[in-house]
Amino acid sequence: MVGKAERQLEDILLRAVGPDKAEAALAAFGSSPSVSVRVNPSKIGDPAAFVADNFGGDSEPVLWSPFGYTLSSRPSFTLDPLLHCGCYYVQDSSAMAVGHVFRKAMELSGTRERPVRVLDLCAAPGGKTTDLASSLRLEYGDSFVLVANEVMKGRASVLADNVAVWGDPNVVVTSCDPKAFSSLEGFFDIIVADVPCSGEGMFRKDEEAVSDWSEALVELCSSRQKRIVADVWPALRDGGVMVYSTCTFEKAENDSIVLWAASELGGEVLDNGLSGMEGVIGTLAGSLLVPGFVKGEGQYVAALRKTGGAEGFIFKDGKKGQSAAGAAERMKGNMLIRIPDAITRETAALDSLHPLMCGTARGTLKGKDLIPCADLALSIGFREDAFPRVGLDRRTALSFLHRDTLRLPDAPLGYLTVCYGDHPLGFVKNIGNRCNNLHPQERRIRMNITDLK
Repeated sequence: MVGKAERQLEDILLRAVGPDKAEAALAAFGSSPSVSVRVNPSKIGDPAAFVADNFGGDSEPVLWSPFGYTLSSRPSFTLDPLLHCGCYYVQDSSAMAVGHVFRKAMELSGTRERPVRVLDLCAAPGGKTTDLASSLRLEYGDSFVLVANEVMKGRASVLADNVAVWGDPNVVVTSCDPKAFSSLEGFFDIIVADVPCSGEGMFRKDEEAVSDWSEALVELCSSRQKRIVADVWPALRDGGVMVYSTCTFEKAENDSIVLWAASELGGEVLDNGLSGMEGVIGTLAGSLLVPGFVKGEGQYVAALRKTGGAEGFIFKDGKKGQSAAGAAERMKGNMLIRIPDAITRETAALDSLHPLMCGTARGTLKGKDLIPCADLALSIGFREDAFPRVGLDRRTALSFLHRDTLRLPDAPLGYLTVCYGDHPLGFVKNIGNRCNNLHPQERRIRMNITDLK
């Protein structure tokens, strides 16, 4: 960054962190972005050992994430089959702070007699969603439902793919305007709103983010953020918690929005649990993570508890509590979907939102045959004995992910689960002289793998 862009960034940082910190932050923006991953605890038993074995022993734990690690260099993630198995997610370390604040909010939810209900409002591409899902599963087991929403259809399909690879069946993916959730009055215990912003946290990664920035953009984003928060606010129950975050350093999009919501919508600002952590800069209503003081690209995060409004969602039968909701398998076209038993009532209440994804897609019915869906192999609930399993070496695994034709002459005929390092990747149908590759076309690796050793 030189010239006008650098002066512009300096002005932003002076306003955000003050003259005593702005110089160090500005210097950090001239360095390379950090690289970090977050391990899937539902698929990896020893995250520290997994990271050491696959990324090197010099990786460092992320202070505010029990499963996050900063790497010393950036590998070719696309060519790592373990990424496609859902064993880990590539996520900026400062963005993981939202997960920390969310775990603090879980402590305050006080809900045990029914499934906890959470909304990740602006969820694509899925980093925060997968983090929330892991935290909820560790705390509540199957007794939660997490709605991951993305209003833009193209980004919502990417979100659905990433959720499927992560493999948690209690995540529901929707593509709705925030206003649509107002019909679910008092439904959610926690709402995470990582709202669109002017994006200084993208400056090191995206040159267009620098050239697109302007004071007018900040004003536009601030107005949009108020609308988003106000639109979704009715869906948060009385006493529920909103975790609000952005990747900007602008007060007008951060503290000002949180304080406005507390005053105008009815809420109280909470301690977000980041105070006192090394490198984290406290603000009036939340916390800033800024390059030069923490590893990562930057994040703002705050939490506020709703005071007033509906105490809980009223289901169609007039009850607030959970009761039996019928069969846990549904048909969507010719696709058989399995819904976790514990949340069938909650997911039925979400039908009005026309979810893109709900539960686990088991397979497509073709006559009397059920053709297994890739999502089933990646689900954390997938049984090892459901189909014969075949282990693949790295080259063959990448060929599968490239959707090449495989030949497995020593494997049984019929549908097979193909694995890499004991982790399911998907399915093939072995017909003898070759295998039909059932990896989804939209998830195939598009890189050239012919020269790989």
